[in-house]
Amino acid sequence: MKVINLSEQNSLVCQFLKELRSQDIQKDSMRFRRNIERIGEVMAYEISKTLDYAEETIQTPLAPCTLSVPQDKIVLGTILRAGMPLHDGMFHYFDKAENAFISAYRIYKDEAHTEVDIVVEYMASPSLEGKTLILPDPMLATGGSMELSYKALLKNGTPKKVILASVIATEQAIDFLQKTMPEDVTLWVGAIDPILNEHKYIVPGLGDAGDLCFGEKL
Repeated sequence: MKVINLSEQNSLVCQFLKELRSQDIQKDSMRFRRNIERIGEVMAYEISKTLDYAEETIQTPLAPCTLSVPQDKIVLGTILRAGMPLHDGMFHYFDKAENAFISAYRIYKDEAHTEVDIVVEYMASPSLEGKTLILPDPMLATGGSMELSYKALLKNGTPKKVILASVIATEQAIDFLQKTMPEDVTLWVGAIDPILNEHKYIVPGLGDAGDLCFGEKL
């Protein structure tokens, strides 16, 4: 699996990450969601450079014009609920993409909240056969929800290309996905953090992305 870390480059992603991580700025949930969307937009633009292109000729009011345009049939998947802003940002650019939605959430198996299981309950997806699957999940803590969501989506066909996208991932999650995902998968991340604490939260991370986007859940 190839990993592309956007924070290793000088770009506006670093500014958006700063605001996402700041406990003062992230109190504004609308700005928090928008910053995740903006990272999704930047990722979509960068990912677009890796797609397959072909020349097409169109007619302008004055003369024919030949352009190079992407040919991939994209399915943009999302892991509910925290994945929605990242999905929306990418959908602004991949506006002709089909969409897939899957619920994958963590449950704690012990009172100390140290043992985690991932539950997948719902999926709605078009055929993936021969298409480019882009699967965004803002926080890759263990990588378990990403792996299970990908395997669930494969029930609807085998994609030609698989691209994963995350705002923040841990080194542990990347190591896990390196072992469980196909070799030709590419993972785009905004940043890579070193630590996963005993409650399976990313450190320094930014907190619970779903709660910061949409409010605390019971």
